[in-house]
Amino acid sequence: MTLRMRRDSGIGFLVLALSCLVVGRVEGQRDERLWKEAHRLHQEAIVVDARVDVLSHIVDEGVDLGERAIGGQVDIPRMREGGIDAEFFTIRLGAQVASDRDVMRRTLEMIDALYQQIERHPESLELATSATDIRRLAKQDKIAVLLGLEDGEAIEQSLGVLRTFYRLGIRYMALPGHHIAVSHDGDSPTSDDEGLSEFERRVILEMNRLGMLVDVSGLPDKTFFDVLATTKAPVIASHSSARALTDIPQNMSDDMLRAIASNGGIVMVNFSASSVDQNRVDAIRMRDRIFQPALDELRHRYAGDPEGFQRAREILFAAFELPRTPLAKLIDHIDHMVKVAGIDHVGLASGFDGREALPEGLKDCSDLPRITYELLRRGYRDADIKKILGENFLRVMAQVEDVARQMRRSELAQFGGRS
Repeated sequence: MTLRMRRDSGIGFLVLALSCLVVGRVEGQRDERLWKEAHRLHQEAIVVDARVDVLSHIVDEGVDLGERAIGGQVDIPRMREGGIDAEFFTIRLGAQVASDRDVMRRTLEMIDALYQQIERHPESLELATSATDIRRLAKQDKIAVLLGLEDGEAIEQSLGVLRTFYRLGIRYMALPGHHIAVSHDGDSPTSDDEGLSEFERRVILEMNRLGMLVDVSGLPDKTFFDVLATTKAPVIASHSSARALTDIPQNMSDDMLRAIASNGGIVMVNFSASSVDQNRVDAIRMRDRIFQPALDELRHRYAGDPEGFQRAREILFAAFELPRTPLAKLIDHIDHMVKVAGIDHVGLASGFDGREALPEGLKDCSDLPRITYELLRRGYRDADIKKILGENFLRVMAQVEDVARQMRRSELAQFGGRS
């Protein structure tokens, strides 16, 4: 295969090499020969990241992707250095959205924000809506940008709105009303796990017909299995890790991993330290128990002022130091998911710029080649690493598009149209 190198690959390699010197001192001596091989392989592969949370910073703080933002984790210079070919910009609505009108407005503002970035930086960014687009843009040395919708509440119980969002470029969506709130409790919630409503089944089938990926990350277990029994196309878990290694409800059990493999879908491993490190989860649970009385007092004091409560909570928690998470924990999750679901069903979802703690050595998206290096160290073959980096996702996306074409042809034939 011809090696595909980017215009600024030399600069990117220098930055990456310097950044890894410090990490090498922490995690052991780096194998320079293997590092060069990892860099070559990473640049040759098509790298897909299924989730970054920078859109809210673009809308609220005026972040420009063309500039290396101080304290930021995602921008064009860093994406170039990290060898990213396709990036999903997730629309994450957040707790501050208080009404249906706010939900719709916020969603459209975030879509518009990404469009504006594409218009400002046409030499680097282009909207992609298909697997073919991603491959074409990789050859053109452009970064394919795509949209994912974390909260299906934004469609406001309307298939028409769903179709409109698809036309605007959204290519994966989580189901409305089922997402598990971030929690470190050991047990999955069951009180709201009533499975799918009839409307939600229609949403799934319409997403299949359109060619929009159904996102099953963060679903209660019963609902998850209901989705897989309903969908006609492979699904995506846009940000999930292995519950067998880190026991939180948002992660997937081995039965769920096997079910996604049987469906033909893909699980994109979540980089968040609290998703891949049981030691950190246990420390958070201990911290929350210790500070529970103080938190109750703060909730009373800041009733009606969620931002004030959040600031006070951060000050309170600053007194409790959580353990650091080594990069090896993240690779352990990839290993486990490959073992259970198979090499064809695992991908990457960084969550960069989501203000969550990350494993050591992953300060921003420029550090993604370190994952390739660690996979090589563990003996993964080049072809299998390329699958994890992006080929698995491209396969699933193409299969979802094929199902959509078949459903539309069948629909046309049913109503007397031409196939």
